[in-house]
Amino acid sequence: MPSKSAGKSHRPKVVVADKIDAHALARLAQEAEVVDVSANPAGLLAALPGAAALIVRGRTQVDGKLLEAAKGLEVVARAGVGVDNIDVLAAHKHSVLVVNAPAAAAVSVAELTMGLIIAAARDLGSHLPSLKAGKWTKGTNGTELAGRTIGFVGYGRIAREVAARARAFQMNPQAYDPYVTATRDGTPLMDLDRLLATSDVLCVHSALTEHNRHLIDREALAKLKQGAILINVARGPLVDEEALLDALDTGHLAAAGLDVFEQEPPKNPRLLLHPKIVVTPHIGASTHEAQERAGTTVVEDVLRVLRGESPEFPVLV
Repeated sequence: MPSKSAGKSHRPKVVVADKIDAHALARLAQEAEVVDVSANPAGLLAALPGAAALIVRGRTQVDGKLLEAAKGLEVVARAGVGVDNIDVLAAHKHSVLVVNAPAAAAVSVAELTMGLIIAAARDLGSHLPSLKAGKWTKGTNGTELAGRTIGFVGYGRIAREVAARARAFQMNPQAYDPYVTATRDGTPLMDLDRLLATSDVLCVHSALTEHNRHLIDREALAKLKQGAILINVARGPLVDEEALLDALDTGHLAAAGLDVFEQEPPKNPRLLLHPKIVVTPHIGASTHEAQERAGTTVVEDVLRVLRGESPEFPVLV
């Protein structure tokens, strides 16, 4: 189907609601009129009339109300992987395409995941601040990763990148993913209960949907091996944080690494101060390389749509 903007002599208007890579923004400006309201989110609704495209990251919520205010919008682009801040069904009802950058941050998030695993296994969350406070506290309180089993809840691009790195640490990957019937790298698939019972390190990599909030709940945590480590770099609501804190307090879990939280910034100080939790402020995709790839990917797809071409990375309902 030809774009509503295709064939018109004027440059289509594209609203950028959240900050994207400067090189990507310059590329967009070659073919479009760019209205950048990333520094003034309150001005978003006023900027939408006449816009053919909207580019967001994780901050801006694209819901039915916003779509109603954006008559003539053809495409919404998420400069990142997850689209839980976009009502994809509402967008399609308004005949608005949704695109994202599914591969842009895979390496960056995988590398942070490995960092959190190492930090949790070697108790860096306690050692680093202790040493900086002038203490020289030593003891036998860490564990090696070699020979351990790493389980993945969700086995998409990021999980596969983590698995490749985990193998280099002589770890044994296994996975649960109801949408995957076979793995390209030979990682064995199993049901969630078996994965929980046999994993020394559990990595959560699922996309957040309306059906899997608290997928890792109190019952799931109880099924994990005694002394297991939990890592969540996907979305905070996938893990019941109160249940996680209890599992750490009782000693059932040895440690956790969290880059994401149910509320961001997190409101529960126990999550930030717990001695067995290593925390980072949702920075999995926040490398220069990942942000450049994400921006470039969505800008090129936006321009494809505005030229009447098919996007490379459409998000389906």
